[in-house]
Amino acid sequence: MDLEKATSMVLDIWRSFRMLPVWVQVWVAFILVPVNLLPLAFLDQPQGYLIALLAVSGMALNVPIMVAARGMSGAMALPHILCWVPLVIIVTLLLFSEDPLSPAFAGFLRVLLIVDITSLVFDFRDAARWLNSRKAT
Repeated sequence: MDLEKATSMVLDIWRSFRMLPVWVQVWVAFILVPVNLLPLAFLDQPQGYLIALLAVSGMALNVPIMVAARGMSGAMALPHILCWVPLVIIVTLLLFSEDPLSPAFAGFLRVLLIVDITSLVFDFRDAARWLNSRKAT
C-alpha cells in the first residue's frame, strides 16, 4: 500500500470516529482506551499478563476491522465480547479470591471491571445489530 492510500485510509477512519456522538468519542478516547492500556502497568501482579493480553487484544483486534471498513463498524463489538467477557470473569474471580491484592491493583481492577462491563452492555447491542444487518444483506 502506498503512502497516499494509507493516508487516505487513516483519514477515513479518523473522519468516521469524529462522526460518532461526542460522548462516544470522549468515552473511547479518554476512558475506554486508557483504562484498557493500564494493565500494562500491572504485569507483575497476579494474572497481570493475562489481564493485559485480554484488555489490549480487545482493542487491537479492532484495527483490521477498521481497516477493512475504512472506519468504525458494529463489527468492532465482536473482539470486545471475545476478549472482555473472559477478562471480566478473571477480574471478578481475582477480586473475590482470598489471595491478597495490592490496594492499587485491586482499585484498578474495580475500575477496569466497571469500564469493560459498561462497554460490553453497548457491545452486545452493537454486535446484535451488526449481525442482524449482515443477515439482511
